Amino acid sequence: MNPTRRPAPTALPAAGLRVDLYDAMPSVGRKFLLAGKGGMNLTHSEALEAFLGRYGARREALAPLIDGFGPQALRDWARGLGVETFVGSSGCIFPNDMKAAPLGETEARADAVLLALGGVSWARLGSDGAWQSLFAERGVPVKTLEPSNCGFEAPWSEYFRERFAGQPVKSVAMSVDESDADAVSPPESAPRQGEFVVSASGVEGSLIYALSARIRERIAQKGIATIRLDLLPGLSLQKVQEALAKPRGKCSLPSHLQSQLDIAGVKAGLLRESLSRQALAELSGNSARFAAMLKSLPVKLLRARPLEEAISCAGGVSFEALDRHLMLKTLPGVFCAGEMLDWDAPTGGYLLTACFANGRAAGAGLLQYLAQQEL
Repeated sequence: MNPTRRPAPTALPAAGLRVDLYDAMPSVGRKFLLAGKGGMNLTHSEALEAFLGRYGARREALAPLIDGFGPQALRDWARGLGVETFVGSSGCIFPNDMKAAPLGETEARADAVLLALGGVSWARLGSDGAWQSLFAERGVPVKTLEPSNCGFEAPWSEYFRERFAGQPVKSVAMSVDESDADAVSPPESAPRQGEFVVSASGVEGSLIYALSARIRERIAQKGIATIRLDLLPGLSLQKVQEALAKPRGKCSLPSHLQSQLDIAGVKAGLLRESLSRQALAELSGNSARFAAMLKSLPVKLLRARPLEEAISCAGGVSFEALDRHLMLKTLPGVFCAGEMLDWDAPTGGYLLTACFANGRAAGAGLLQYLAQQEL
């Protein structure tokens, strides 16, 4: 390993400290730079209450950190570095130029250390999780790292896979069926609307990523997860029922669905994939039940795709192993921040905002620790 060493910016040097950054890759923050290649979601513009809700079971732990360095503070900080931002149509906030600016083995002795070693997604950029064994040797509790913001495998038929792999499923709403579930995350207040992509192995895309934590929890609890798709989120149940009840005449069921409700292509394929021919025939004679099915189509998911394909990961150093300044209780002077901590969030600016917020909090804690050592 040939760590890159570079003087660190902003807060700690401003307090008069000498700070060095070490990175296992040839350039500092390589994963951060790659994230900015196609448009970097720095943060999100939604109201703080909804924003904090994106962190699920770790909301309580992250809320005070984000309160100290939230979305607006992050934008102000970026502006101070000469990087202006704007709010996109989705509510995500990006740098104006839509990309991140570029922000030998060695031994070093330090008065305090802040570790931001990442998880295990994108290992080729330096986040290989090798730190886990070192932490285990020192008795630091680390929750197993799992894929997050990832695709999931589905039991597609060969026909469906060959016909529809790679096609987007647009204008749908999705929720996770948690009936009889003891989910760790708070229950969904309403289905999420958006789009996802059918892959050869299952499903992926923004709508899947937004619900990946719940899907993962459900699979852990029951061995399988069922997502519910509203194929017609722009129509009420009553409107769908009325369309289905119109006389078909000599029109086939697929033609009737296409002419009355624009159910065709991959959406029609999902309908056939989820229901047997007999079930479809039975539903076709009951417009109320058929309408309910089109508004809540079950799709089974078997498992997450491998970690190396994930955008981010869940799990890591437990917050219970840290004090409120993010210092390890068993290793005074060692602070942790970023994705190596046990928290999770969807894409859209929530990941980076929390990383910046807990990095700032850990830096402030380190500064306080050093001040106490001088007393």
